[in-house]
Amino acid sequence: MLAFVNEFFNYRSSQLAIGTVVVQIVSLPIGRLMASTLPERPIRMPLTGGRWSFSLNPGPFNLKEHCLITIFAGAGSSGVYALNIIAIVKVFYKRQINPYAAMLLAQTTQLLGYGWAGLFRKFLVDSAYMWWPMNLVQVTLFRAMHEEEKRPRGGLTRLQFFVIVMICSFAYYIIPGYLFPSISAVSVLCLVYKDSVTAQQIGSGLKGLGIGSFGLDWNTVAGFLGNPLASPAFTIVNVMAGFAISTYVAVPLLYWTNTYNAKRFPLVSPHVYDDAGGAYDTNRILDPETFALNLKEYNAYSRINVSVLFAINYGIGFASLMSTLSHVALYHGKDICDLWRKASAGKADGGKEQDVHTRIMKRNYKPVPQWWFHLMLAVVLALSLFTCEGFGRQLQLPYWGLLLACAIAFTFTLPIGVISATTNMQPGLNVITELIIGYLYPGKPLANVVFKTYGFISMGQALAFVSDFKLGHYMKIPPRSMFFAQLAGTLAASTVHFATAWWLLTTVTDICDVERLPPGSPWTCPGDDVFYNASIIWGVVGPLRMFGRLGNYWQMNYFFLVGLVAPVPAWLLQRAYPRSRVLRAVNVPLIFAGASGLLPARAVNFVMWGLVGFLFNHVVYRRRRSWWMRYNYVLAAGLDAGVAFMGVLTFVALGYFDVYGPRWWGGVADDRCDLAACPTAPGVVAKGCPPVV
Repeated sequence: MLAFVNEFFNYRSSQLAIGTVVVQIVSLPIGRLMASTLPERPIRMPLTGGRWSFSLNPGPFNLKEHCLITIFAGAGSSGVYALNIIAIVKVFYKRQINPYAAMLLAQTTQLLGYGWAGLFRKFLVDSAYMWWPMNLVQVTLFRAMHEEEKRPRGGLTRLQFFVIVMICSFAYYIIPGYLFPSISAVSVLCLVYKDSVTAQQIGSGLKGLGIGSFGLDWNTVAGFLGNPLASPAFTIVNVMAGFAISTYVAVPLLYWTNTYNAKRFPLVSPHVYDDAGGAYDTNRILDPETFALNLKEYNAYSRINVSVLFAINYGIGFASLMSTLSHVALYHGKDICDLWRKASAGKADGGKEQDVHTRIMKRNYKPVPQWWFHLMLAVVLALSLFTCEGFGRQLQLPYWGLLLACAIAFTFTLPIGVISATTNMQPGLNVITELIIGYLYPGKPLANVVFKTYGFISMGQALAFVSDFKLGHYMKIPPRSMFFAQLAGTLAASTVHFATAWWLLTTVTDICDVERLPPGSPWTCPGDDVFYNASIIWGVVGPLRMFGRLGNYWQMNYFFLVGLVAPVPAWLLQRAYPRSRVLRAVNVPLIFAGASGLLPARAVNFVMWGLVGFLFNHVVYRRRRSWWMRYNYVLAAGLDAGVAFMGVLTFVALGYFDVYGPRWWGGVADDRCDLAACPTAPGVVAKGCPPVV
């Protein structure tokens, strides 16, 4: 269900990601209900002479079962990154892809990292110095849920509160999701200044800076940035600070000074444009036979241009990666080196530095044999090579590209794993992988995104595997049970993700085509739209003609240096004023993350996410801490679950039959800011926009 719901919402205007906290909360009462009602008698397997048997109810529903269910189901909450590739091939590039190649791509990218995750267990799981901070939060929540809970006088149990919130959220979502979708994003300035391009650029929550915009829809609040109730207050403040600096200072300054000819293009847009300000005709520069860049046509046509916001996003993305590495080196470098040394010594000296949990686990449970991981790595790598080299090489990536992607992911898994295990920060490899293959193998859009996916996602999956393994250590779950639960959960989730994506992409008429979709249709695919344009920038044209000497945006490379240096002043100030609570809360990588967060998220998403998150995790936390500790995460899960169930129900009952709600002024999921997307440079003509002299 998690895989289906998350993939289903992935193609809608307001995305929603349902996390494992919903499973964590819902599975407890279901498990206890099953334990109290299912028959306990053993069921003997036929044809075994009575030697094999099992019971539907082997005993009380316990903490270990609860944890294992959550880990198993968690595979469905993470998404399958490779499905972006399938969407852009079928919908944006209008080409066919073999369904077996697509299915293998989805499965192998999810499973490849598991193969070498086992090779690093000694360092990232068994060591006492790799504690994975987020797992401690999970352990605390599991133990709190399994404590005997008494209903407070005049109050509600957590389960009762969850059910009430879910029902209310479910019932309310019919209004923004079907009857009155315009309240999902309300832009006040656009309603007042209906004929002003500048006012609408400033006020639009979907196409502009979002000043004065708001949304009365939980999907607007939690759709792109995650549930704000689950984010600490200091995280929210840092992210919103970055958003404000980028959106309200940098972007207006660059746009209204016409930097990079910014006025020729919309203020906020993820699309690519030609020099005249029109939509870039990708088909003109792509060879229809080889699906590769036709350099002669490209030189005769135009360089790639993007909105100033999109350009800044890439620059800040470069800075974000470097600032994470610099931040970790400054704040945690000495500790990480000590931990690395001690973890290595623990392996050499017979385990003196082993985690106490590891020693208990090894005394009581059979470990997972190393050859299981070797076999898995060999099988999945062989299938990956077949996926890339077979099927007429539809995916464009040669065998050496796949091996290079694996080598990059393998090389970074351990150092980034150490960073994640000790600081809860995980730098991504998406920018680096795009950059490397863009220079080595330019002009091949599918090769670029496939290389990025194998390099970026396989490392992420490896770290997710060892993180869950560490959680299993804390909860004393048999390692072999953990292995099979993670493997089976990933296989099941990947299959459902793929089936859901393929079903939607082949049955929803004009899915992702904003120009041809009927009014009010939610199937705009904002995430895939950004992914498609990134494939043009990095794959078709390549970094040399975008961010290199042959491109318009070579100055963005300076952001690598900016990101490397930016944490230093904050670190020095914190050392100079160690008692300052404000300085202690400053986190430069989080600021950069907020600054580069727009697209596919929009300004109204940030405004509502920050407002709701600050209200609950700062104001309510300080003034009603006991209520917050008891109900905050339950409230988060209930709101997400209600929206998810109603969203699926309205599609199955109505949207599948192209019934998109009543036709009236508020029946369109738009903020009435059409002029916000207009260019403001003289001579540039755009449909529906006033001429600029």
